[in-house]
Amino acid sequence: MRFREVPTSHGVIKAIDLPSTFGQDFARLPFVHRILLENVAKKDTIRLPHMIAALRRWLVSGASEAEVAFHPSRVLMHDTTCVPALVDIAAMRDTITEAGGDPASLTPVLPVDVSVDHSVGVDMYGRPQSRAFNMQREMERNSERYRLMKWATRALPGVTVHPPGTGIMHTLNLEQLATVIRLEERNDETWAAPDTLIGTDSHTPMINGIGVLAWGVGGLEAESVFFGFPVTIRLPDVVGVRLTGRLCPGVLSTDLALEVTHLLRRHKVSGEFVEFFGPGVSALTGGDRAVIANMAPEYGASTGYFPIDGQTIEYLRRTGRRAEHGSMVEDVARAMGLWFDPDAEPRYSRIVELDLANVRPLLAGPRRPQDKLALTEAASALETAAGRPLEETSNGIPDGAIAIAAITSCTNTSDQRLLAAAGLVARKANRLGLRPPHWVKTSLAPGSPSAELFLRRSGLLADLEATGFNIVGHGCTTCIGNSGPLHPDMADAIANGTVAAALLSGNRNFPGRVHPSLQLGFLASPPHVVALSMIGKFCRYPMSVKVADSADGSAVCLRDLLPSDDEINAIVRDFSTCEDFGQAFRDATKNDAWLALEAPSSPTFPWDENSTYIRRPPFAVASNTNRLGTYTAHPLLVLGDDMTTDHISPAGQIDAESYAGRHLVAAGDPPNDLNVYAARRGNWAAMVRGLFDNRTAANLLLDGRAASRTVYAPTMDEGPLWEVAERYRQEGRAVVIVAGERYGAGSSRDWAAKGVALLGVRAVIARSFERIHRTNLIGMGILPIVIENLIPSPSALDLIEVDARHIEPRCDIRLVWLSASGAAKTLTARAAVETEQEVETLVAGGMIPLILDRHLGGLEV
Repeated sequence: MRFREVPTSHGVIKAIDLPSTFGQDFARLPFVHRILLENVAKKDTIRLPHMIAALRRWLVSGASEAEVAFHPSRVLMHDTTCVPALVDIAAMRDTITEAGGDPASLTPVLPVDVSVDHSVGVDMYGRPQSRAFNMQREMERNSERYRLMKWATRALPGVTVHPPGTGIMHTLNLEQLATVIRLEERNDETWAAPDTLIGTDSHTPMINGIGVLAWGVGGLEAESVFFGFPVTIRLPDVVGVRLTGRLCPGVLSTDLALEVTHLLRRHKVSGEFVEFFGPGVSALTGGDRAVIANMAPEYGASTGYFPIDGQTIEYLRRTGRRAEHGSMVEDVARAMGLWFDPDAEPRYSRIVELDLANVRPLLAGPRRPQDKLALTEAASALETAAGRPLEETSNGIPDGAIAIAAITSCTNTSDQRLLAAAGLVARKANRLGLRPPHWVKTSLAPGSPSAELFLRRSGLLADLEATGFNIVGHGCTTCIGNSGPLHPDMADAIANGTVAAALLSGNRNFPGRVHPSLQLGFLASPPHVVALSMIGKFCRYPMSVKVADSADGSAVCLRDLLPSDDEINAIVRDFSTCEDFGQAFRDATKNDAWLALEAPSSPTFPWDENSTYIRRPPFAVASNTNRLGTYTAHPLLVLGDDMTTDHISPAGQIDAESYAGRHLVAAGDPPNDLNVYAARRGNWAAMVRGLFDNRTAANLLLDGRAASRTVYAPTMDEGPLWEVAERYRQEGRAVVIVAGERYGAGSSRDWAAKGVALLGVRAVIARSFERIHRTNLIGMGILPIVIENLIPSPSALDLIEVDARHIEPRCDIRLVWLSASGAAKTLTARAAVETEQEVETLVAGGMIPLILDRHLGGLEV
């Protein structure tokens, strides 16, 4: 390893000289590989020659089977992934204590930042007091969970919880936490290194937009990193996206993000790292890039990386970082070989071309974020989904109605140009006296409290409020499914057959995600959310719809509400100040309700046996046996394609009549306020009863009926999934789940794996897996198996022989499907296992037993 001394505004500091360390052909390396090289050089000099050799082979073939042990500098979590992780840690500390050990020995070895952003719901909207009311309800509903989080800040050194109101985790990361280049002291010397992290949310790559390498992992993998395990990955394939040209007037970063999502899904990106290069990169601001990077999981990638350049430094300046820091970042990035050159042509596994000038304003939907549509195609898409033409209905709410219009999500509220554009639409609408129809539930939930200062100073917040887009909170809200109740007239219309959909500036529109009554939804830029809300429905030529008469009597169409680029840029130029970001964050941190919340300070957490929010989980023990071996299994569920984590482990409102709802009501909770599934992730007994409680999750063993129920094959009795799984477990019968393509797409929620583990599932057999969920399954000791084809007509009486005694990365698995008729079919199958560490985890029975094994040592358990 070679290093150099770099003169900077912070003085002379040391940094690894990557070009000299790697040698010839360094300039051909993708930037993500350069950062991985630095990470290995810094942490494991013994492995450095192997890493360099692997990278040289990669430059020849564009692929590699070599493993990389990645040590991030920090971890980022949000409240609904943090709580189950903290419950695990609290339970592991109990296990250590019960074995006679010191619970404090289980302490994170690196900084962990937690945002509280996933819980706030839109209970009130369209009123000045909406945000205050919603935040009050948030504290009332979630105080027990928040006490656990405050306990963690006292019992676990290095854990910092940013209270409700401080913003969405990815925006917080962009505006407050990320350094791009960080400084650290080693042996009384100051060294510089790239800022790196992992996050327990699939949209963690948003920070890639300003040159910080990060990706999303499951909570279990994050727990391992807490306690010193590296994130072990196969040296990634890297898809290069060459950008050329410039965006046309009227085309925004949201439109580009949706275009990229469609393009890369069409090119079948699945788990690769994506890196953007070419001259078009320089035409995009840091805000533009962050929007595109955020959508990485939607386009199937682990990352969507933009290297460090002048736009990075400008973004740091605009968000309040000191000029000296920006200068240091540039000096070090240039010295380390991490500074972007728009004319460079690194080696990539494959290259996808995109001319920015060809991008047009878009929608995506009505069921997946990769299904792009022209604005004129939404009505036809709804007709196709509904299986009938759209009609004007007798109750006054038309088919194609917009039930929810939400400016929400980190994706589109972290770029001031998008917020300015939305505010300008509202201003023009307000001056014409326009309001959305009464059935449209409107909301504005910026990812950062700084957005309010910007919008208020510009006067745009008053226009947004006048048109119903009051700030309802600084959190994920509608995008994560916390959309609250629909307008009663809208709810009645849907119950009577009206076709309705959600419209949001979010990143996901899976059926039922936004609201359980809405199976259809469209993603759009914030200005289009405001504009389309004014007509309250999707129609064939929305921009041509007359919405008012001008002063001279001419028609004002919807397109006339959209602002020009000059108007947007003028608002950002005149009313944005870099001081807002730090001031707004500091003010939001002074959350009186949070500060007043009492919490324990003991090294172990005091469980409440009567709690319906926080329960000690049964799997956080050291004695788990692994689920490998040879066995004959019953299919517990057989599922189709695109079974997302939203299907497996729902996040929306808990229905009192659901299986999980009845359990909570029986435990004493009020049936009219059961909160959302995301808030119950610390209670295993509630979560396991909510598995697959999504109306579009179909169990093919029951002819496509609800997957929350299944059949017990020995007697052919039908029952709730949890009860049938318990019958199989009590009789010692093995069970597996069978699924189609892209199993586990969507959010990183580890409960989609934890719940399946509690069902006793030994393997999930699918045609393909999304990356984070695959690793979550392994983290729970469940073997993911990839097969080429599904059985066309599965029966509950079928059996599956599995031979998984000896597992290696990507090894073949012997799998035989025994049909009820007696026929046997051998399936082509392989283990979806990528690294030796994943093999070790499976052999240990999961990540928690592996962590405990290392901490318990010779203690009796």
